[in-house]
Amino acid sequence: MKTLKLLPLAIATALAGCTLDFSTDSDDNTISQVNQISVGSEQCINGGTEKLTGTDHNDNDILDDNEIENSELNCNDPASSLTQSQMANLVDNDWFKAAKTQMSTAQNNAQSAINEAGKAKNIILFVGDGMGISTVTAARILAGQMDGKLGEEHNLSFDTLPYSGFVKTYNVDAQTPDSAGTMTAMISGVKTDVGVIGIDETVEYGNCSTTQGHELITAIELAEIAGKSTGILSTARITHATPAATYAKSANRNWEDISDMPQDAIDGGCEDIASQLVNFEANLEARFTGLDVDGLEVVMGGGRRHFLPKDASSNSADAVSSVEGDRTDSRDLTQEWKTKYPNGEYIIDQSGFDGLDTATAERVFALFNESHMQYEADRGNDIVGEPSLSEMTEKAIDILDNNDKGFLLTVESGRIDHAHHAGNAYNALNDTVEFAKAVKVAMENTDPSETLIIVTADHSHVFTIAGYPKRGNPILGKVIPVGSDEPSLAADNMPYTTVGYTNGLGFKDLADETDADAIYGNDPVTGRVDLAAVDTTKPGFHQEAVVPLGSETHAGEDVGVYASGPGAHLLAGTNEQSLIFHVMDFAGNLVTQADAVMAD
Repeated sequence: MKTLKLLPLAIATALAGCTLDFSTDSDDNTISQVNQISVGSEQCINGGTEKLTGTDHNDNDILDDNEIENSELNCNDPASSLTQSQMANLVDNDWFKAAKTQMSTAQNNAQSAINEAGKAKNIILFVGDGMGISTVTAARILAGQMDGKLGEEHNLSFDTLPYSGFVKTYNVDAQTPDSAGTMTAMISGVKTDVGVIGIDETVEYGNCSTTQGHELITAIELAEIAGKSTGILSTARITHATPAATYAKSANRNWEDISDMPQDAIDGGCEDIASQLVNFEANLEARFTGLDVDGLEVVMGGGRRHFLPKDASSNSADAVSSVEGDRTDSRDLTQEWKTKYPNGEYIIDQSGFDGLDTATAERVFALFNESHMQYEADRGNDIVGEPSLSEMTEKAIDILDNNDKGFLLTVESGRIDHAHHAGNAYNALNDTVEFAKAVKVAMENTDPSETLIIVTADHSHVFTIAGYPKRGNPILGKVIPVGSDEPSLAADNMPYTTVGYTNGLGFKDLADETDADAIYGNDPVTGRVDLAAVDTTKPGFHQEAVVPLGSETHAGEDVGVYASGPGAHLLAGTNEQSLIFHVMDFAGNLVTQADAVMAD
């Protein structure tokens, strides 16, 4: 008990909830007065009693202020538990109940974490190219609003994965990274320089002679050696930096075909990226004596121009250029692939995709576009049609899981990055929503006890969510504050949008244009623009930017990583990007299995 000298009676009797008890000594007119103090009072937070003693000189049976001679405060001990009525405002609150359910789920996830190596039969690595934290947040809100919700409370599919953390994205030589170095780190476990694919940091960018002996082995290659089926999907060119890092070794990410290479690199024996894809099986076998692998089972993406000779007679049905191919060596790599794999299926359009029999298909090579595939919002404008990322993911899994030894699949949403570079949040967010659908397909079509799913990004963008918009305000709209139906005005007396970019080409109103790249060819728009009469939620609206550049840039902050399945718990916390490879290796025992094959 606490014992304190008491306050004057006038203050004490004013306490809310107090009651009075009296006792009197009849001989000298000394009386005692006890006040009951209610819970929550300033003097005793848990309630208590207050005893006053003194002489009742005026015989009114009450101790007046000038009659108090002694006071004693006795506070109750802290409560050991809250009553049901005290907890009602918490336990009956929907936010409280939802968080409590999430807490229970988190405890179950922790208890069911698989700590034993090698338990993952299958591994799927999803990479949202350029999908920083702000992109995930904005896409989550957009997806929720498209679903009729306010938006903020919505979850993308990978938001629900049991484990998450952060990944540092810097390259060895760069504070703000590029996709070549970041994907190399994820797929090989070794961080490297900007613009370098599948080679460690000792390489000199663009110098072919510095590559030999410094090539890295990737998770895809280890899975191949271990006898698993392997697949690579991307909405970008399949020779672009992120997908290329899974299978190629190049001192320059731009060496997508031989026409992109300097003569000294060609003379030095370096092979272009497209050629390395078609020769993946032979190149891997050449690196290890006695090795026999069966090559990539599923390859789907864009970039057909890098596989075709620079000859109009080799144009595909949906060529958009007068001469589709770029190759200056007269090689038709699509034909070379068909010769290598006579039982494989080479496809270029939606019809060919729809016709795939996943139960019998042994191998698929799909090049759906001359360059990158369409943005998700622009797919309807493709000449011969192309599948969505989620459709490709489902088809790939159905083909790859025919192997009893399992599979390793990498899936990239490459056009999130491209839309951000164009300063077009509409397409960046819509492609992120489609990316989340692809993750959902994987979650629904695999066994979580034997499949490690990792979802992350290679880097972020200078994309911001700002201002003080009210709850449920359209994420692509102008900022409308709480309690108002009118847009907020900046100091220049003009409205502004919730999302925007630090740098880039800046404002452009292309209305219903669904191709974000249509902005290129225009000069950057500097300064502010009056958006009062502009519908900023349209597909063709490009957000304002602060620093005028010919293209918006990457950002250098950490990105999120989300995971489920064997080994997923290892991705909590803040990690180097190279850890992702080591978690995949732990989960699938990739190095151990590959070593066992080599030892036979």
